[in-house]
Amino acid sequence: MGAGAVGEAYGVLSAKADPDGQWLDQLVVADFDKERAIEVAGRLGGPPRFPAIRLDAGSTDAVTSAIETHGIDLVLNACPQHFDPQIFDAAFAAGCHYLDMAMTLSEKHPDDPFRQPGVLLGDYQYARHRDWQEKDKLALLGMGIDPGVSEVFARYAEKHLFDQIDEIGIRDGSDMAVSGHRYATPFSVWSVIEECLNPPVFWDHERGYYTAEPMSEPEIFEFPEGIGPQEVVAVEHEEVINLPRWINKGLKRVSFKISLGKELMEALKMLNDMGLASAAPIDVKGVTVAPRDVVEACLPNPAGVGPLMEGKISVGTLVRGRKGNRSRDVYLYQVADNQDCMQRFGCQAVAAQTAVGPAIAIELLAKGIWQGVGVLPPEAFDPEPFMERMAQYGFPYGIRDSLKGDA
Repeated sequence: MGAGAVGEAYGVLSAKADPDGQWLDQLVVADFDKERAIEVAGRLGGPPRFPAIRLDAGSTDAVTSAIETHGIDLVLNACPQHFDPQIFDAAFAAGCHYLDMAMTLSEKHPDDPFRQPGVLLGDYQYARHRDWQEKDKLALLGMGIDPGVSEVFARYAEKHLFDQIDEIGIRDGSDMAVSGHRYATPFSVWSVIEECLNPPVFWDHERGYYTAEPMSEPEIFEFPEGIGPQEVVAVEHEEVINLPRWINKGLKRVSFKISLGKELMEALKMLNDMGLASAAPIDVKGVTVAPRDVVEACLPNPAGVGPLMEGKISVGTLVRGRKGNRSRDVYLYQVADNQDCMQRFGCQAVAAQTAVGPAIAIELLAKGIWQGVGVLPPEAFDPEPFMERMAQYGFPYGIRDSLKGDA
């Protein structure tokens, strides 16, 4: 569902990983824009293995019917988050598995939004865990790069690298630039506005979940493989919701921070102040339109910026704690270079890096290596088979490790 930059990259990676259809029998490419769906499906090889259909992700009935018509085993939701409830419910109604790369949207606390959370990311979906269990189906939530691979890294660190974990911080940074564009995003503009302007969520073992001002708590983080030091700020993200529920060993704090750049942060704040970040429809000379959709339409399409992008992006999981009687800091990460991704896959780096999460996860599910029912996050599964495949898919991981103190 969704033939944008990430949906296209998923198809490319999966078709490359399974050229003979040993575990991916058929991939139906569905999008509201049928011409775009046909374009992506044609790039993968076209029918019968890669048919394309027009489908309205906002209609649960239409999605349910399409699932049943095509005999779908699993729905990969590569649409913006505001379509999550409809697609999630359609998969359940049709009796198939479900996977997304971003969980259902949050809602701000009505009275104290910058200190207390309201509805958390994924609450709508996790509330239906037992229903999915009873139906013997799996809904795997937030299985992109971050969230997704970042949580697989955290699970691996818990199993193999630490006896005690004090803190987990997801750190996402890049030195990418898009030639000819002052403002351009490598993934959905809608999603950028949503996660950056919402109050970021933190987790503390004493306070539980709490919120702060958007894009707050700046710090300088040294990213690997030549990216170097970048200022990162806190934004709302799924890992902070999921990790405290699954990672033990004394965890005390979880955070998510990303490098956005001062220009983009200032632009986002201006859009918010002017009401242009709103997703609520307004009347403009007799036409009903959401201001956020207008902003998205005015900026470059993420699916087309690849040839104009240069630089690298690092997504990783910083884990602090102890191994034996020594303190330890570990940053498990994946770095993607845009020019390399364009050359190998014909897809821009952020989209390709995001798509490797569902690509590997769906292979593991298809082969029965990952098994589960209910509504689950990535850290509910064994990390080893996933991480073993990352290099095979062209996205090897790295580890920056520091042991301190007496041996």
